[in-house]
Amino acid sequence: MQTIDYNVKKSIRGAFGEELAELGATNPDIVALDADLCGSTQTTIFAKAFPERFFDVGIAEQNLMTTALGFALEGKIPFAATFAVFATGRAYDQIRNSICYPKANVKVVGAHGGITVGEDGATHQALEDISLMRGLPNMTVLVPGDYEETRQAVRYAAEHKGPVYIRLSRNNVPVVFDKNYKFNPHKAVVLKEGTDLTLITCGDALAEVVRAGEILASSGINAEIINVPVIKPFDSETIIKSVNKTNLAVTVENHSIIGGLGSAVSECLAENSPHRVVRIGVNDVFGQSGTPSELLKHFGLDAESIANRVIELRR
Repeated sequence: MQTIDYNVKKSIRGAFGEELAELGATNPDIVALDADLCGSTQTTIFAKAFPERFFDVGIAEQNLMTTALGFALEGKIPFAATFAVFATGRAYDQIRNSICYPKANVKVVGAHGGITVGEDGATHQALEDISLMRGLPNMTVLVPGDYEETRQAVRYAAEHKGPVYIRLSRNNVPVVFDKNYKFNPHKAVVLKEGTDLTLITCGDALAEVVRAGEILASSGINAEIINVPVIKPFDSETIIKSVNKTNLAVTVENHSIIGGLGSAVSECLAENSPHRVVRIGVNDVFGQSGTPSELLKHFGLDAESIANRVIELRR
């Protein structure tokens, strides 16, 4: 892991848009679809480069998914993008029965995941999308944590045969990985080794967790930090090995504590190596309006709050 400058931030959704356009330049089978949100999801970059391969279906998310299915059945590689709350909520039936059941080669892109949507408030903050998507057979679930990891995750999704859900955040985040990083769909990433507990995270919570680890180190607490960009299939081996050493898992995610990363870790350890798991996330409530930084603090997902929670656990 490179040294992080927390003041230098890049867009996760921008990484998706840029990588999709680059992939489109080399693979004519890639098409992009959107539901009247191309500026927000950044499919607009692809649309400008390849207007004949971009399709805006309007505010009709169910049509978005079934149209993407049609392209997949004709041998294309469709990326269907909209807000995560609409993709996984309004179009769940279409994703379940039309995409996952037949193992269609559709890439569902859920932008603006989590509370960091900000001022749009509870109706637009997807806090259950990971849970919905990881519960579907045949679905691969990717939750990249920074600019470089997002680009590589999108590249993997384009190459992978079968349904993929890619969860993106709205906010710009610090750069954790440089171009030497290698995305591995089968392995979680041990960013820092430690002995006192294991901090496990995914998505745009990544930089906050790394910073929390630095705060904990200044207090004499040596946390192991693991990034899990692939929620399904889940890398149980890395988690079990780490928590067997530290005896405590603390999960941190910009998502409900129910059904997401925290649940995946809990299930893994309960079946293989029982240890205590503490889940930090949104505690079974809806989000609310506010700036991303205000909401992170309110829900205890900023670095200082994460570190303070861990310190309290160890008292």
